[in-house]
Amino acid sequence: MKKMLIPVLFIASFTFAPACNENKSTDSTEVAENMNEKKFEDEKMEDDREFAIKAASGGLMEVELGNLAATNAASEEVKNFGNQMVTDHSKANEELKTIAAAKNISLPGAPGEDQMKHINDLKEKKGADFDKAYIDFMVDDHKEDVELYEKEANNGKDAEIKSFASGVLPTLKHHHEMAQGIKDKMK
Repeated sequence: MKKMLIPVLFIASFTFAPACNENKSTDSTEVAENMNEKKFEDEKMEDDREFAIKAASGGLMEVELGNLAATNAASEEVKNFGNQMVTDHSKANEELKTIAAAKNISLPGAPGEDQMKHINDLKEKKGADFDKAYIDFMVDDHKEDVELYEKEANNGKDAEIKSFASGVLPTLKHHHEMAQGIKDKMK
């Protein structure tokens, strides 16, 4: 009986072993496919992450510059514009923080290096010099912001970040128009 059982077990091991291995390779294939899908999703989302980080840094700069306008500007119109920047960009910054936190996107807590250069340049100016430099910068900066937000609103992959960009875009366009109007009056 023992002599007969050993060959039967031996043959059975060859019959069932490939089936077991087949399941393992299928499992590892599924794991690899899931990892590739996640990597692909992460790569698709990279542009959205970059947008969120850039938008956050720019928004923080807008708030700092708006606060600076309250103390350094000569013109009441420039001061009011600065206050509007603080209000609107603070609101957008908070909304973006909430979205980013839900998506595990780390946003900067302070303006980036490029934004700090603009802040530091404007800190040195007072009165009419500040007004002109600030408004000139706000016209150019909001033109760039509008382009950045339009690109995200049109091409973003993440629905919430795309919606955020679409929602803030009219405010940025209004800021650009306001800054341009102030600049035109200064001539």
